[in-house]
Amino acid sequence: MIPLQDLLNRIRWDNEFGRGRFDLGYYDRVAGKIITVPFHEVILTEGDHFAFHLIDRDGEFVSIPFHRVRQVYKDGLLIWERAKEA
Repeated sequence: MIPLQDLLNRIRWDNEFGRGRFDLGYYDRVAGKIITVPFHEVILTEGDHFAFHLIDRDGEFVSIPFHRVRQVYKDGLLIWERAKEA
């Protein structure tokens, strides 16, 4: 499976592959479930290999560690999923 960082870079920089609607599903520890957000709302900071940022539903700026990303969708189809922990 392709590493998440490589997939995110491909979405951003490969014009052919990057066409379509992408969504990230990350595990929210407070809600206890996976929250899906549109990729165009994700803020990626150059050189930050630890987390991405977004404005949540309450208008708060939050950092989400990449290790909490569980799924990536393209046009509604699951194209990447983190391996389940044992």
